Amino acid sequence: MKKTGRIFLSAFLFAAILTGCAKNEGNLDQASLKQAIDQGAVKLNTAMNTISATQAYSILTMNEGSMMKSSTATDSIYRVYIPLEKIKGVYEYNKVSKHNNWGMSLLHFFTKTADNSQMIVRMPLKKVTRPGNLRHYSKADSSLTNNFSIAVSDYHNNYNSFRDYDYVLSSEISVDNVVAGNLNINTLISPTLGTHYTSQYAFAGGYTAKYKYESGDTTSSIFTIMNGANILYEEKLFNIKNDTAKFGREHQYILTIGNVQIIRNSDTKKVQIAVDGVVQPGAVVTIMDKEGDKEGDKEGDNEESVCKKRDIQITFEDGTVKTVSALIGESVNNIKTLYSSLHQVYFAAYIVDWIAYDIYYQR
Repeated sequence: MKKTGRIFLSAFLFAAILTGCAKNEGNLDQASLKQAIDQGAVKLNTAMNTISATQAYSILTMNEGSMMKSSTATDSIYRVYIPLEKIKGVYEYNKVSKHNNWGMSLLHFFTKTADNSQMIVRMPLKKVTRPGNLRHYSKADSSLTNNFSIAVSDYHNNYNSFRDYDYVLSSEISVDNVVAGNLNINTLISPTLGTHYTSQYAFAGGYTAKYKYESGDTTSSIFTIMNGANILYEEKLFNIKNDTAKFGREHQYILTIGNVQIIRNSDTKKVQIAVDGVVQPGAVVTIMDKEGDKEGDKEGDNEESVCKKRDIQITFEDGTVKTVSALIGESVNNIKTLYSSLHQVYFAAYIVDWIAYDIYYQR
């Protein structure tokens, strides 16, 4: 499963493509270059405004601060292997439960109502968006309906330790019987094979956000927001192992907004901007990395991004200047939240996984 060789080959091929583009550099007129990046930013901002207004976004972007910790997650000695076959069925939240116990098994608040080839969990949306009340019943809960569901069509949880596990989750999210999105996660963490992680959330309406991380001699991370098959925003980062740097040395960085790409190759220390694959030598691009904006030292948290530790300044041939942060200013925070959420996907872990553990341990 090791993909280091593939990553090196991909990086080499991409560099070769860029070299080919450089040989055919062409100047757009300044208005066309500005128009290209402005149009890309407008489409991205429109997409983020639409995405952030959805219930699917609110569910996906719940953070750890709003969730209760699982005691299982902090148990360093437990081992578990849970396939979908073990947990399949339809589980309905008990809206008139008499239980009121923060430490009680989550499964006590659900009733298995039917057999099914999938695992289907139905519960009030209010309990999903306010998970602190998940194990707490109040009289007002009697009026709630199970209007949220997550249908899990594929699940595999093989956990040996936090450094040795593989995990698969494929699911469909619905609110009021209307599909809100599809969530897919695939994780492999191995002492010998390294880390391979992908997560993707497809919103209703054609927008998709996805993240991919692979470790190795070359570590790659790719974060993408798409509308159908069209890339609205993408950041690619390739790091090479370096004994003097914990997370390695940046080898290549590529930012795509619409049909505009900004490419920095650290070996040549050259930054280029291209439109539809044609490098524009008349524009000067400066990548500005910020200090003191780290979000932690976990693997992957060091990734440079215009949403965290980086801004990019474009100086056009006529002397006018634009920064990426200004172009997508209204979207930066939502992109940052979406980016972080695809790393963690708390709502799936704290609902599906909790119930799966409770079934497995017969709690």
